[in-house]
Amino acid sequence: MQLQISPSMRSITISSSNDLMKIKVAPRHISYRTLFHTILILAFLLPFVFIVTALVTLEGVNKCSSIDCLGRRLGPRFLGRIDDSERLVRDFYKILNEVSTQDIPDGLKLPASFRQLVSDMKNNHYDAKTFSLVLRAMIEKFERDIRESKFAELMNKHFAASSIPKGIHCLSLRLTDEYTSNAHARRQLPSPELLPLLSDNAYHHFVLATDNILAASVVVSSAVQSSSKPEKIVFHVITDKKTYAGMHSWFALNSVAPAIVEVKSVHQFDWLTRENVPVLEAVESHHGIRNYYHGNHIAGANLSETTPRRFASKLQSRSPKYISLLNHLRIYLPELFPNLDKVVFLDDDIVIQRDLSPLWDIDLHGKVNGAVETCRGEDEWVMSKRFRTYFNFSHPLISQHLDPEECAWAYGMNIFDLRTWRKTNIRETYHSWLKANLKSNLTMWKLGTLPPALIAFKGHVQAIDSSWHMLGLGYQSKTNLENVKKAAVIHYNGQSKPWLEIGFEHLRPFWTKYVNYSNDFIKSFTELQEKDSFFCKDRRSVTEPKMAEVDNQLEIKFRLTDGSDIGPKAFPDATTVSALKETVISQWPREKENGPKTVKEVKLISAGKVLDNNKTVKDYRNPVSNLVGAVTTMHVIIQPLLTEKEKKPKGDDPKMNKCVCTVM
Repeated sequence: MQLQISPSMRSITISSSNDLMKIKVAPRHISYRTLFHTILILAFLLPFVFIVTALVTLEGVNKCSSIDCLGRRLGPRFLGRIDDSERLVRDFYKILNEVSTQDIPDGLKLPASFRQLVSDMKNNHYDAKTFSLVLRAMIEKFERDIRESKFAELMNKHFAASSIPKGIHCLSLRLTDEYTSNAHARRQLPSPELLPLLSDNAYHHFVLATDNILAASVVVSSAVQSSSKPEKIVFHVITDKKTYAGMHSWFALNSVAPAIVEVKSVHQFDWLTRENVPVLEAVESHHGIRNYYHGNHIAGANLSETTPRRFASKLQSRSPKYISLLNHLRIYLPELFPNLDKVVFLDDDIVIQRDLSPLWDIDLHGKVNGAVETCRGEDEWVMSKRFRTYFNFSHPLISQHLDPEECAWAYGMNIFDLRTWRKTNIRETYHSWLKANLKSNLTMWKLGTLPPALIAFKGHVQAIDSSWHMLGLGYQSKTNLENVKKAAVIHYNGQSKPWLEIGFEHLRPFWTKYVNYSNDFIKSFTELQEKDSFFCKDRRSVTEPKMAEVDNQLEIKFRLTDGSDIGPKAFPDATTVSALKETVISQWPREKENGPKTVKEVKLISAGKVLDNNKTVKDYRNPVSNLVGAVTTMHVIIQPLLTEKEKKPKGDDPKMNKCVCTVM
């Protein structure tokens, strides 16, 4: 018998000597080659699966209670498997989510730092839930501390912005003292021959109301230096009674010629009486106003429900300057300057960087107030102010008369057409809304004098190009410096004034460039600020002086007849008067003619006395000069020596030249 298998394996033939039998086999579905490859792959894969299974088992796969768990542990990532770190994060997130809804136990002891938290975990064997609870309590405590610190910072900043720096206060005192002792400081401003120009409408009239001498000096000097026609500028500086002497001294001793400066106090305007200015009586009689601006700013404020930004805005609106008459003066310009047609009103926290004379050529189209609108511009922080920013629209009177989307405009640099203004009832509208706000217990608005002005000037404002007036340098630290350089007027509105330590350092140079640091008063002011040792810090009456602890030296400046000074400079007590005269000769300004050649030509006068050459500095000390930081002024008189021909008896030559000296 023979057995034959066909090559295709589809048939088998069995044959013998007598019979032949053929058997057909069904077609195969799996080739030997495929089977061989399968066995080969399994030979490599099965050992690997065995090893992985063994490792996972050792790690605790036997704890899995479902095939899904085992699949996540053993399966590939695209089938849902995650590694241990991801699993840990997910589990921890579930625990944190549970803890976030639980109450923190009273008396829970919290670690002071993260390092202590880790140490407590190790020592106390915290589970994940306890750790999460302690961590949540720590974070909430830190958030409360940061919030309280932020509010405290805002309060301190408010006090810093509202108070008068010692240096500026002492600068005013020293200038006031100069006003009483120096005839040049009391000279008429402007000189009599220039008085008619104060009401000449051919000139450009600026009005500045302030009690800050240093700030006023920057405004005036920046305007004059930036002007193409400074001889056409007239400044009307208005201040209060206590600052008038110091302000007058400054501009009398520091000429800005060819510009003209007039300094007046509010008490010198006959029109400013309680009958004509209702705001005076309101501020003095309404105790709620004074309590609002000078009271406890924290009391009544729910700090847990307000944001630091809102709280800062409320503090800024409670600045005491808003109840100063100087801040309301702008509403009375037509009455204060009855002969003028147009004026530009300036705040004292601005700097002028470009010629402003073109402002007088702007067509106001019959409107009263030319101002920059504050609802248009690239800076959303500064130029986003509409009526809703300033008014309480939940008050029925406000919601009835005003539109919250109406664009606001800025004070600080405004051109006023006084002729058109006199034909309106702007002042009366301003007064009526002030009274309405008082009756509503200050619930209509909070922020100073701008809100009532927005109402009073409604329909009387002509928008001018925003490049004339750039705002926000006193509260926007991210101000674009390139835009600052291009603006005609930059305004440090906000708390961070450039003369305060809280001012922004990168914005301060635009202001300080107009401060005359060579001036003796400014030099003294800056030195006092740097040393934190102020002239008026320990000032007492002259009958009870505090002795200066400075190696027995005396600060002396020599006042020349034209009002200029040499010095001040410190001299030891042993210095003779003759040596002082030698100093005057050696430091005599080169640009001044007829300077002294010898000691005999120089006379020094102090406290009304002519000083003797043989005396010393110590002999002429007085109680005032012993005050800390005090400077003694000695007046210099130059008397040229007479020639032999000039030494004739007085009666022999009636035409003899005489030297008439005036002692100040």
